[in-house]
Amino acid sequence: MITITPIQPDQVAEAKCVIHAVANRIFAPEQSVEEFLGTPEGQHWLDDVENYRKVYVENRGLLLAALDDGKVIGTGGIRMLKGDVAELKRLWLLEEYHGQKIGFRVVSMLLDFAREQGYTSVYLETSSLQKQAIAFYKKVGFHEVPSPYEDTGEVSMELRL
Repeated sequence: MITITPIQPDQVAEAKCVIHAVANRIFAPEQSVEEFLGTPEGQHWLDDVENYRKVYVENRGLLLAALDDGKVIGTGGIRMLKGDVAELKRLWLLEEYHGQKIGFRVVSMLLDFAREQGYTSVYLETSSLQKQAIAFYKKVGFHEVPSPYEDTGEVSMELRL
């Protein structure tokens, strides 16, 4: 049975493994997860998950874990970006669970949380390589906005609440 709950300390390591596995298949399929983690980028890119209480919970945010009978299969987070703007982060789901509306449930819970917190919009960035994710975000209601960064290969999106 699939459940979605705020992440617990004992789920952090498993959540990081899920994120690494999915990201590795997208961004560095020629490398093993272990090789990727050995790179300078790979060593610290999930520090926000490791420190989820400070980065999310104490920052008017929430980090969720999607579970299949207690096993972490996905994540999704939201936190304050600035003022009344929230940032959607760490939306990852193991590929074998795609198409089951789990990602939609996670995002819906995060958007409900954002509304409860008084946010008026939600911002996100994703890689231009993430065609499936971009299509998903558009289906949820996000639209592309100009990126605040110079040609990084990132796609910036926003949803007004």
